[in-house]
Amino acid sequence: MVSPHHRLTPCAMLAAMSHVSNDRPQIVLDCDPGHDDVIAIVLAAHTTNLLGITTVAGNAPLDRTTYNACVMRDAMQLDTTVHSGAERPLVAEPKFAGYVHGASGLDGAELPAPSHGADSTDAVSFIIDTCRQNEGVWLVPTGPLTNIALALRTAPDLVDRIAGISLMGGGTFGNRTPLAEFNVWADPHAAAMVFDCGAPITMAGLDVTHQFLVTPPRIEQVEAINTPFSSMITDLFRFFARNYLSRHEHMVGAALHDPLAVMALTHPHLFIGVDRHVTIEMEGRHTTGMTVIDRRDMIGQEAPNAHVLERVDHEAAWAIVLDALAAASNRAAHA
Repeated sequence: MVSPHHRLTPCAMLAAMSHVSNDRPQIVLDCDPGHDDVIAIVLAAHTTNLLGITTVAGNAPLDRTTYNACVMRDAMQLDTTVHSGAERPLVAEPKFAGYVHGASGLDGAELPAPSHGADSTDAVSFIIDTCRQNEGVWLVPTGPLTNIALALRTAPDLVDRIAGISLMGGGTFGNRTPLAEFNVWADPHAAAMVFDCGAPITMAGLDVTHQFLVTPPRIEQVEAINTPFSSMITDLFRFFARNYLSRHEHMVGAALHDPLAVMALTHPHLFIGVDRHVTIEMEGRHTTGMTVIDRRDMIGQEAPNAHVLERVDHEAAWAIVLDALAAASNRAAHA
């Protein structure tokens, strides 16, 4: 449960109200699938009003992340659209994460071919139009923040229209460098624009996502659902977990980062967080992509601009993911 000693930002308060009223938050999921992005899609389809999926280059090049999103749209029989977006960062050179997700972004399973590709190649316009037509949309980016930054720069009025931004990224430590998490490191200039935009932000960084692991027993629970869809997810999880275990000394599973950005809106009671001022380092020789989280208790420091998640009830969170996977499996089996 959220401690009463941690004041919620407007972003988190609105999420809490939506949880209490059982209203499904309306979101645009901006992603770079990615094994953990796949689970964010599954969870969003099960627990939110998913207005659309936008894709960005990140875990893999844009053509692959878009293809993977289309695979999931069809596999789950989703009544939503996919829109491809930025194929490179605002300033930095493109960087991908094949060392984690494989060259395809979703190595480890035989993916069914999608019936068709993206519904458009203009994710930024889709984000702008959707947020203008639907007051109170949540933007939920789980990859580099390029599309979100471009949308906010093109349409500054979105800051006052959206409910907020719930993102996966950052942390007090890194996974690409000692201090930089991949999503922020991949496009630090876009991340700086987003954190400076003035909208309510909830940040699911590595401090909380490394508490939420796909372990062998949890993979067995997915396998036990025993449908073609769950078998595909099982194969993806096994590849993902093997990669994590081969690259870390003490982790017992793969960190399932991205679903927590969705769950922060749909199940905020599972988290403990605190308001902080977050600055993005863009040019440091050893610190590019670092989220500088101000933890001082001093008069005159900059006001908080993000609700930084620090703890999650990982057992309860996994139960929600497993339920969403079972529902997706059932829907796919009866399509």
